[in-house]
Amino acid sequence: MKKWIDILVRRILTVSGFTTSAAILLIIGFLFKEAIGLFGNPIVDKGYVLALNPQNPVSSLSAQEIKNLFDEEITNWKEVGGPDLPVKVFRLEDLDKLYTEAELGAEYERAGEKITEQVEQNPGIIAFIPEVLVKPYANKLHLIKDETIPVKDVLLGTEWFPTATPSPIFGILPLIGGTLWVSFFAILIALPFGLAVSIYLAEVASPEMRKFLKPVIELLNGIPSVVYGFFGLAVIVPFLQHTFHLPVGESGLAGSLVLAIMALPTIITVAEDAMRSCPRSMREASLALGATQWQTIYKVVIPFSISGITSGVVLGIGRAIGETMAVLMVTGNAAVMPASLLEPLRTIPATIAAELGEAPAGGAHYQALFLLGVILFFITLIINSCVELVSARNKNKH
Repeated sequence: MKKWIDILVRRILTVSGFTTSAAILLIIGFLFKEAIGLFGNPIVDKGYVLALNPQNPVSSLSAQEIKNLFDEEITNWKEVGGPDLPVKVFRLEDLDKLYTEAELGAEYERAGEKITEQVEQNPGIIAFIPEVLVKPYANKLHLIKDETIPVKDVLLGTEWFPTATPSPIFGILPLIGGTLWVSFFAILIALPFGLAVSIYLAEVASPEMRKFLKPVIELLNGIPSVVYGFFGLAVIVPFLQHTFHLPVGESGLAGSLVLAIMALPTIITVAEDAMRSCPRSMREASLALGATQWQTIYKVVIPFSISGITSGVVLGIGRAIGETMAVLMVTGNAAVMPASLLEPLRTIPATIAAELGEAPAGGAHYQALFLLGVILFFITLIINSCVELVSARNKNKH
C-alpha cells in the first residue's frame, strides 16, 4: 500500500510540475506574440492616410517627423528634404470651416472631393484624412508611403507618446532608463543598510532583541505597496521638495527611497538567515586563532553566507524593478530621459499599470505595453544571471 502511495505522489508531483512549466511557457509565448505584433502596425493610424500635393516630392516620413509636422515644430518642407514651402496642416474637421453643409452633403458624400480640391490647391499641405473618403480620388493625390513601425524607432526612441495622432510614438528608452535609474539607486541605498541590520541581528543582537526585531521586520513584508506609496507621498515627497527646493517633490529619488524601504525586509531576512546558518565551529575556530568578532564576521561569516546574501540581493532587486503602485504614486510619471534623480520620471511597470486599461485590445498601444513586459522580463533575467554568476564564482573561491 505504501509503495502505491509513493508512486501516486510522484505522479501527482510530476504532473503538477509539467503543468506549471507548460503554463509558464504559454504565458511567455503569448507575451512575445503580442509584443512582436507591434512591428507589423503602420506608422499612421489604421484607416487613415497622409496626403500631399502631387508636386511635393516627399515620399516617406518617420513617426517623429509626422508628429513634429502636426505639432508645428517643423514649419517648412525643406526641413524634411522637400521644397522650400511653408507647411500647412489639414485635418478632417477643417472641412467644416471651409465649406458649408450643403457643399459637403448631408452625409459628407462630397467630403472626398472637397479634400482633394484643398490638397490640389495648396502646394505645402499635409492632410490627415480617412482613407475611405479619398480612395476614389487617390490618383489625384500624393499619398505618403505608409511603412510599418521600425524596430530602431522603438528600441532607440527617446519619446513615449502612444496617443499622438496621426502617428503614435513608442520610444522606450526613457522608460528603460527610468526603471534602471530608480532600481539601481534603491538597491544602492538598501543594500548597505540591509546588510548592516542582518549582521547586527545574526551576530551582535541579544536573543531578546532578536526575538523582538525579527517579527517586526518580517511584518514589513506584508504591508501592501500602496501603503508604502501613501507614506512616500505624505512624508518623503514633501521632505525632498522642501530640502532641495524643487517645484514638485515627485522624483526619481522619491521612488528610490520608497523602493529601498520596501526591499529592506527581504534583504535583511534572507541575509540574516544565511549568516545564522554559518557553523558555530567556524566562528569558534576564528576566535581561537585570535581574530576579533568583527574580523570573524568579515573573514568567516560573510564569505560562508555569500550565496544566501546574494539571494537576498536578487530578491530585493526583483522587488525594486517589478514594483508598480508605490513607484506610480511618487515618481511623477514623466516619460522623459532622466538626467537627474531630482527630476520626475516613469518606470516600465508603472507605465503598464497606468496605460493597459485604456489601450484598445490588439492595437499598437496594447502591443507596445506587452513589449515593455518583454523588456522587463529580459532586464530581470540578465540581472539574475549576472548575480548567480558572481555567486557561483564566490562559492568556488571559498
